[in-house]
Amino acid sequence: MGKETHEQLDYVPAKVKVIEHVRLKYSCPHCESAASPEGPQIVVADKPWQPIEKGLAAPGLLSYVIVSKYGDHLPMHRLERILKRHGIDIARSTMCDWAAQCADALKPLVDLMRNRVLQSQVIHTDDTPVKVRDRKLDRTRLGRFWVYLGDENHPYTVFDYTPSRSRAGPMAFLRDWGKGDRVYLQADAFGGYDGIYAGQAGGQVTEVACWAHARRKFYDARHSDVAMSAQALAAIRLLYKVEVQAKAEAKKQNRQPLSDTASGDHAFCARGDRDALIAARYRLRQQLSVPQLCQFKAWLVSQRIEDGGSALPKSPMGLAIQYALNQWDALCVYSTDGRLAMDNNASENALRRVAIGRKNWMFCGSDKGGKTAATLFSLLATCQRHKVEPLSYLRDILARIAAIPMSQLEMLLPDRWQTTIAK
Repeated sequence: MGKETHEQLDYVPAKVKVIEHVRLKYSCPHCESAASPEGPQIVVADKPWQPIEKGLAAPGLLSYVIVSKYGDHLPMHRLERILKRHGIDIARSTMCDWAAQCADALKPLVDLMRNRVLQSQVIHTDDTPVKVRDRKLDRTRLGRFWVYLGDENHPYTVFDYTPSRSRAGPMAFLRDWGKGDRVYLQADAFGGYDGIYAGQAGGQVTEVACWAHARRKFYDARHSDVAMSAQALAAIRLLYKVEVQAKAEAKKQNRQPLSDTASGDHAFCARGDRDALIAARYRLRQQLSVPQLCQFKAWLVSQRIEDGGSALPKSPMGLAIQYALNQWDALCVYSTDGRLAMDNNASENALRRVAIGRKNWMFCGSDKGGKTAATLFSLLATCQRHKVEPLSYLRDILARIAAIPMSQLEMLLPDRWQTTIAK
């Protein structure tokens, strides 16, 4: 009669185990019988490399703590309760120390990622505030997390922490970037970047503004001027449609039929998608976006009250128009190079992990805690960018990073590690 089968998903709780390292000792019988004045010669096997010298936690437990706190946004007090359910009592302060020591061990790897990002032709950046405890104050103060995204040839996401939103943060990170070659920095209209565009950081950096920021101004003004807001949003929508058209055209051009199947369908293979997208973007932007940008600017100017329009300078719509006109040259730069994105949404998406995290762990315990978080955020964000499972990745590199030579450190980068594991 046969049989019927069905499948169910079940959950097997995690467990904590004790790893016992046994090192054998050896002594020389000849030395003992000869009554050597130096005493018997005893030799013991070397200790295995550990991410934390004389530490209680093995790489697996350290990886779990890091991913839980900085990837899954669990505060340490929740982790403390979770581990207690497994029969192990570890104080949250101990786990904070573990995270800091791991960040110190992993810092050379993140520094290498930073150097790779600074080889990019295009960098996306943004910042977000975070509350920080200060022993000198009776309240928290604001620190800053900054994110820097490398281009397709240098696909790393690096976070930086600074105690304030001073321009010194991005100036120090981007110092000498673009020296001898023109590069592009895509960011919001924060004035702290002005010195970088002016060459004060030592490079030739071109500003690329964000159309998502400009659009948001018109969207926020919709309650005070519905008709004018709708016109502005429609004009910006047309610019974004060109980007969608470029993606569709690049995909269509690059999919070449390889063979026919029995059903008459085609098997396709994508070749050179990125190059095709860059070419399609540039051509369509010059053909369609540039005329639309000219029309949109003329419309913006005509809406100002000093030019015969109805938008008052201090009204939400007047402020939105002035913001767009002040940023106009930077807003149009994207149309000159197919490598550039129309907006800075990539870096804003990268900062979501901070925004979600601070709703759970609320604040950083100190400036050092902020630097620890930035180091670990960098590795987890880059893992996510390359679709690398972070727990397996951290478990492996924490076990190996202390013993690997600096000349081979690049093999532990998330993208290189994934390729090595696949082989």
